[in-house]
Amino acid sequence: SYDSRRTRLHAKAWLFHRESGFTTGLVGSSNLSSAAMLDGCEWNVRLAAVDNASILAKFVTTFGQYWDDAEFEPYDKARFQDATRRRDGDRDALARAIQLRPYPHQQSVLDALEVERSHGHTHNLVVAATGTGKTVIAALDYARLRKGGADPTLLFIAHRQEILRQSLATFRAAVRDGHFGELLVGDDRPTIGRHVFASIQAMHEKRLATLKPDAYDVVIVDEFHHAQADSYRALLSHFKPKVLLGLTATPERADGKSVLEWFDNRVAAELRLWDALDLGLVVPFQYFGIHDATDLSTVDFSGGRYDIASLEQLYTADHVRANAVIRALHDHVRDVTQFRALGFCVSIKHAEFMAKFFSQKGIASLAVSADTPDHKRSEALQKLRTGEVKVLFSRDLFNEGVDIPSVDTVLFLRPTESATIFLQQLGRGLRHEDGKACLTVLDFIGNAHKRFRFDLRFRSLVGGTRAGVRDAVEQGFPHLPAGCEIKLDRESQRAVLENVRALVGTSTRDLVEDLRGRGDVRLPVFLTGCDLEPEDLYKDGRCLTRLKRAANLRPASASETGEDEVMRALGRMLHVDDDVRLETWRTWLRGKKPIAADRDDPHQLMLFTILGYTPRPVTDMREAFAALWANVDLREELTDLLDVLADRQRRPTFTVEGVPFRAHATYTRDEVSAGLREVGDKGKLKRTQGGVLKNDRARVDILYVTLDKDPKHFTPTTLYDDYPISQSRFHWESQGTTRADSATGRRYQGLTEQPWRTLLFVRHKKWDARGATSPYLFLGPVRYVSHEKEKPMRIVWELERPMPAAFFNDVKVAAG
Repeated sequence: SYDSRRTRLHAKAWLFHRESGFTTGLVGSSNLSSAAMLDGCEWNVRLAAVDNASILAKFVTTFGQYWDDAEFEPYDKARFQDATRRRDGDRDALARAIQLRPYPHQQSVLDALEVERSHGHTHNLVVAATGTGKTVIAALDYARLRKGGADPTLLFIAHRQEILRQSLATFRAAVRDGHFGELLVGDDRPTIGRHVFASIQAMHEKRLATLKPDAYDVVIVDEFHHAQADSYRALLSHFKPKVLLGLTATPERADGKSVLEWFDNRVAAELRLWDALDLGLVVPFQYFGIHDATDLSTVDFSGGRYDIASLEQLYTADHVRANAVIRALHDHVRDVTQFRALGFCVSIKHAEFMAKFFSQKGIASLAVSADTPDHKRSEALQKLRTGEVKVLFSRDLFNEGVDIPSVDTVLFLRPTESATIFLQQLGRGLRHEDGKACLTVLDFIGNAHKRFRFDLRFRSLVGGTRAGVRDAVEQGFPHLPAGCEIKLDRESQRAVLENVRALVGTSTRDLVEDLRGRGDVRLPVFLTGCDLEPEDLYKDGRCLTRLKRAANLRPASASETGEDEVMRALGRMLHVDDDVRLETWRTWLRGKKPIAADRDDPHQLMLFTILGYTPRPVTDMREAFAALWANVDLREELTDLLDVLADRQRRPTFTVEGVPFRAHATYTRDEVSAGLREVGDKGKLKRTQGGVLKNDRARVDILYVTLDKDPKHFTPTTLYDDYPISQSRFHWESQGTTRADSATGRRYQGLTEQPWRTLLFVRHKKWDARGATSPYLFLGPVRYVSHEKEKPMRIVWELERPMPAAFFNDVKVAAG
């Protein structure tokens, strides 16, 4: 990599590949230098394929993924010398702009925006963590809108001149036009006015009055969480653009007001902090959850927030807790005379209390707030940068807008209810600085109120579902980006687990009681009102129709034929994520009469099997559909569920000629068999178990791959060596009996007289977080590149279309 801002790979490893099978690896401290080879005392571990085959395979896989990463490029002497010279910030910024291309995580956002607009959502919000490149995303998105010769007018809004100048440079690189755009900030005024980069201060009432509401086709607003301020509301209310794009690290302001009202209360795409960490765009963090024995369970809690006055009284009277904070600093910070920290408090009074207490204990500290005069605030920041002051305590003053790369420690001295504010405050310490290896985070955790949401905080760090957070806490957060650690002491782990388990374990009885209070509401309203994901509701055969009947809101159905199968099947439909299935099935279900059963229609067969009718002959389709249409309650819920799934769908899918499956959509094995019309002798759909399926009608071989193979569920003969090499290449191991010159081997190599295709279906794990069988992501057709050995054949496939970036980022660690 020629990016000298961060270390991407420091490989001290050697692989000696031998055709004999006695391949050897060396991992350790040795460089390939005279001192290392002859004189130095070096420490290495030798790995032999004979003794350490699995470890060596992981070695090879991981290196292969790095080798195929677009960021790692061939050595060029002139370019290397240029990359290692003394840096010039302006030239570096220009060079990065000229080479503008999306990282995989940015491409995922661009894909999501494309899908949202195809669904008619033209006002979109992108929530992106610190360092993930929001401006690059906006620039590339706008460049895409210009395809085909279009030249949409543009207004880009930010609140600082430096941001506007950097954004203009980025957009010029994206559209490949060095004269693109004009500034409206300070003394700069546009002369043409078609593509304007303006400060919010410049878009005052008088200027707005001179501009028509449709003056700009595209309006992009940076730091959109300011949108509730009067100046932003005036601008957003005045303009009526065809496309509105908001960029922010948080859709929630410090005052609790949300900006989602401008976007139909939806987020188009969200980038996790994980992505920035994985790419080295921010420093890794060491997070320590420290139990402080404070009892918050009885503190007033309403509207998702603690009562500030009660917290202030509790914390400012507690010298024991303040002493515990100092002890924790000595335990977790290498040198308390050298660190620089921000401490986030519950109130100004609490910040002043902590600053005074720390200073009395010999740790120079100051408290600052919105009431602090500007010159005093600037002076305090400068003292922190120089080390004259070690800690600045505040309430929410440093959530945004202050760049202090030297901060290497963050203290959370308050229960931060908002996950987005938590990430903002964490982000203050994640910027790179010379000599800064990581950020130390000390989070002081008390016994929380039962309605406090620890799950939101940890989901903001690691992603996933509530159940996934519960598992991560129980297991000690085993899967984190390189260099990161989350460590909860025993009491903190207990407090967090009790809180998260109470949320994950939402009982049927609780949901029934909640439903009685809400009345006979439709599925989307119920999910939103109870803050549930579909995965939280649909498990263990549970569904909304069952809950309504238990709450005596709906009577039992007059037609119960096949009802139980369908009720249980609803939980197995949550993976459906392509427009064709969703729209086709919704159109049918909205009709008053059952569709005419057609055993040759793959989408009817897929609906038949996903509704739980796989054990029945396909000749029962007519009867099954008639029973479903007669069950008004269940058909209503099914239609609502498909609406919910369509609303959350963000990944584009693509037509694959000759099969009813769309690349990058998700399918169960039974759906694949149904789509290929695999019907057995008894008239039932075939249910496959192995890793391959040959279909003569479509002339395709189906490959089913599970990447994270649990030895409990796979025998030694089925633990195949399967993994993604890059977004476009995949390593796959055939069944153990396959020879290169066999009919199957020849099909794989494309050596048949008639065209034959191979289709690749991949999943991360066999089971999802609910314990249900995981479906497969269809990566599309693949082309043979090469293979090694036989019985089994180890084949490298080239994907017809690169796999989704987000999926690759998730599974490359698991596979490698």
